[in-house]
Amino acid sequence: MTSPKNELLWTIIGLILTIAGTFVQGFIVNVPWLWSEQGINITPLEVTLQMGAVLLTACLGGKRAGALSQIAYIAMGLFYLPVFSEGGGWSYLTEPTFGYIIGFVPAAWYCGRLAFEWPRQLEWLTISCILGLGIIHLMGIVYLVGLHIFHRIVDNDLLPLLPYRIVDNDLLPLLPSMLQYSWEPLGSQLVIICGVAVLAYGLRSILFY
Repeated sequence: MTSPKNELLWTIIGLILTIAGTFVQGFIVNVPWLWSEQGINITPLEVTLQMGAVLLTACLGGKRAGALSQIAYIAMGLFYLPVFSEGGGWSYLTEPTFGYIIGFVPAAWYCGRLAFEWPRQLEWLTISCILGLGIIHLMGIVYLVGLHIFHRIVDNDLLPLLPYRIVDNDLLPLLPSMLQYSWEPLGSQLVIICGVAVLAYGLRSILFY
């Protein structure tokens, strides 16, 4: 397990990586042995590197560094620093993607715990990341359901009294939202997770922990 000093370092690094990953699109390139014939072909994955940054921090810094970096990230965003993909502020609580962001905390903690409890092997790091990703999506879906129920029970006459707008005249479309935020990006996120596991395994092998 990493020392407290290293955990603090990885907390800071994880926070920086998460913020940067929020705004950087993931991509893959064709295999190097085809570069001479085909050149370097870049294929965008249509997702950002944000979740990859969360899980990479957990795999390298452990459960506490992973969770603390995400708590700091959420706190910064809620206090109006534009670290979320659509800005920041308390109104972000009504965004359908906020549940996934909340899921970063338990996902990083659990992934980091498994990454250091299990043997330092590529397959175990991959499984740790997959389970972490599953937690993120579970939290995101639960939050979407909660928003949907909330929108259904709130009386429209009360909306003008709230400090910010909750809905745009329509109920949150639950099933399309689940498909949009969980199912559609899942394949690309799994590709990123494979890269995270390989990177984490390589770095931990070099750093001997």
